[in-house]
Amino acid sequence: MKGTIILENGVILEGRGLGFKSTRTGEFIFNTAMTGYQEILTDPSYKGQFVVMTYPHIGNVGVNEIDNESGIEKGISYVEGFIVRELSTLFSNYRAKSSLEEWLTARKIVVVDNVDTRKLTRIIREKGSMMGVISNEEKSIEELKEILKKTPSIVGQDLIKDVSCKKIWKWNPEWNEIPDIHTSNKNYDGWEIFRKKKWNFKITVLDCGVKWNILRILSILGNEVTIVPASSSLEEIIATKPDGILISNGPGDPAAVPYIVKTVRELINMDIPVFGICFGHQLIGQALGGKTFKLKFGHHGANHPVKNMSTKHVEITSQNHNFCLDIDSLDRTKVDITHIHLNDNTVEGLRYKEHPVFSVQYHPESSPGPHDSRYLFINFMEMIDSV
Repeated sequence: MKGTIILENGVILEGRGLGFKSTRTGEFIFNTAMTGYQEILTDPSYKGQFVVMTYPHIGNVGVNEIDNESGIEKGISYVEGFIVRELSTLFSNYRAKSSLEEWLTARKIVVVDNVDTRKLTRIIREKGSMMGVISNEEKSIEELKEILKKTPSIVGQDLIKDVSCKKIWKWNPEWNEIPDIHTSNKNYDGWEIFRKKKWNFKITVLDCGVKWNILRILSILGNEVTIVPASSSLEEIIATKPDGILISNGPGDPAAVPYIVKTVRELINMDIPVFGICFGHQLIGQALGGKTFKLKFGHHGANHPVKNMSTKHVEITSQNHNFCLDIDSLDRTKVDITHIHLNDNTVEGLRYKEHPVFSVQYHPESSPGPHDSRYLFINFMEMIDSV
């Protein structure tokens, strides 16, 4: 069946319609990762977005039962649509359970392939992320344009309420299954850093759309991990008796959730060690008086260079965010900038001088991506240990 893409600037592209048969609206972004499409598709941070993969051939290793980054196996989907140059219908991998196309259809994700993704990426890069509509149904161009006219911008939308858990739950250490590839290579230290020492802390995760590898790493470190809804009150969070708080990644506009910022500010003032990742970094920045703004086309991929301002080392990082902290809005007498993005000099990490609080804009848990920044979880443990 035919697949149609219409951008808000009027550009129309056509390809092959696959996946779940539907018409969806959302914001177009591109992701530069060459691998890890299953982790990308199951990341709650992509709620409200169409993901355009810049790597041309997607799906050749199928999908498996281990690489999900959320409870997607229950039929929940977060991405609004998936656009690729070529979706492989054949797959080959010892862990694979089905083809990507079958998996996408079962999870009601709309797909368009046979599209000039290089052209589409250049449009987004030059004009910026923009709203649009994709369809693999029998709808006319005029019908789709009318649907697009009624689509609100992602700016100002609270998407956290759609991805956060609804009740408190605990991570089960039995779910810490690691793919064989991570343990068979004696020279691979991606996980070995976490096996050198075991902590025994109670970590409470404020769930703004948390990725499961964050929970897995915290558990592998020996901790008891409790996940609470993003709408939880200070009293409800404190009732979990946390030794440390992790504020997770998530989708949408961080300025649209003042109720979470208020809770984060209250937690910071209680001197409980706090670690923020991605959306959590933006929430901490706002709690400390900073402001956020929308990037032109965001950071989405597994190859973003970030400079650690303390060590002067450059880390290759996995990133997924459309918004960013305004560096000039932060009170530098109270906040240290710990990491900087080398492509555009945006804030990638901060540390609060007056309380045990730090955060990063990128994803140290990788999945998918490099492992350069996993040491930050050790830093979090050591911060808790020192309080």
